[in-house]
Amino acid sequence: MTETPLLNISSSNQSENQSNSTVCPELYDWWNIVYYIVPKYINTVCVIGVLGNVFVLLIYSLHKGPLKIAEIYLMNLAVADLIFLICLPFWAENINNEFNWPFGSFLCRSITTSIILNMYTSIYLLVAVSVDRYLTFVHTLNHREIWTKTMTKRICLLIWFFCILLSTPAFMFRTVKYFPQWNISACALEFPTPSSESAERLVRNTVGFLLPSTAIIFLNFSTFRSLQRTARERRALRAKGCKRHKGTKATRLIFTVVLMFLFCWTPHHFFLFLDTLRHTEVIKGCFWEELINFGEQFSYMLATTNSCINPVIYVFVGKYFRQKALEVFSQFIPRGFSSRWVSLKEMSSHFNVFPVKSSLT
Repeated sequence: MTETPLLNISSSNQSENQSNSTVCPELYDWWNIVYYIVPKYINTVCVIGVLGNVFVLLIYSLHKGPLKIAEIYLMNLAVADLIFLICLPFWAENINNEFNWPFGSFLCRSITTSIILNMYTSIYLLVAVSVDRYLTFVHTLNHREIWTKTMTKRICLLIWFFCILLSTPAFMFRTVKYFPQWNISACALEFPTPSSESAERLVRNTVGFLLPSTAIIFLNFSTFRSLQRTARERRALRAKGCKRHKGTKATRLIFTVVLMFLFCWTPHHFFLFLDTLRHTEVIKGCFWEELINFGEQFSYMLATTNSCINPVIYVFVGKYFRQKALEVFSQFIPRGFSSRWVSLKEMSSHFNVFPVKSSLT
C-alpha cells in the first residue's frame, strides 16, 4: 500500500500501484506495526500538544503586560499548532482503520487543508520572527520605530492569507475515492492531470520548505554571528551590562524553536521529494517504493511532534515566558502565599546560564 498520513495517492498513479503490487511483496507485518504504533503516537502528541498550546495562549492572553513583537508571532504559531493538533485524531483513526476514511467528503477536504495550512503557516511565521531577530541584532538601527506592533499583526494576517491560498489545492483536489485493489474508500488526491500533481508536490517542497528554510538558516546564522561578535566586544571592553545584549535569551529561544522545526519537518519533505521522483519515474523499483512508504509514515510522526514540543521549549528555554507564567499564576493565588510566590519568581531567574536580564523585544 502506498498511502501516507497526508494521503498523496491519486487517480494518476492508481494503475502504477496496481502493477507494482504484482511485483513488490506485501509487507503485512510491517504495516501492522504502522497501524499499531502511529495512531497511538499521534493521539499522545495530540493530547500533550493541545494542553501545551492552550497553556501558551492562556499565558499570553492573561498577562497584564503588552505583547512583544516576537511574542505576537509565537502566539500565532501556537494557534497554527492548535488547529493542526485538533485535526490529528481524525488522521489517527484513519490510519487505525487502515486508511479507510470514515468521516465523509467535507471532513476529508477541510481536515487535510488544515494540516497543510499548519505546515505553511508555521514556517512563514518562523521566517517573520527570524527577520525580527535579524533586524534587531545585525542591523542595529531601531527598526521598532517604524515596525510597530500593529504592523506585526498585519504581517501575521498577510501570512495567514498567503498560506490559506497555498493550501487551497488540498481542499480542491481532495475527495473520498474507492480503491478496489485495497477494498477501501480513502481520502485521496484527485488531480486532473499527472503534471498538476507534480506541480503541487514541487510547490510544497520549494515554497513550503526549501525557500523559507533557506531564509531562516541565513537570517539566524547572521544573527548568531552578530551575537558572537558583540560578545567578543563585550569581553574586550569588560562591559558586561551592555544594553546591546538585551534580548539575547529571547533570541536563544527563537534559535531553539527554529532548530526543532527544521529537525522535525526536514525528513517529511525529503521523503515527499523522493515520492515526487518516484511518480515521475526518475527512481523505480520495490526498494524505493517501500523505503518511501515507511519513511513517509515515520517522518510524519516526527513532524507532528513539532506542534507539541514548542510549549516545552518555552518553559525550559524561555526565561521571560516563565516569568510571565509565574506572574499570571500569582493573580490566582491567595495573598497568604505571596511571599512564597516571590521566592519562586526569584528562583526562575536562575534557570538560565547567563545572568543578563532579557525580554522578547
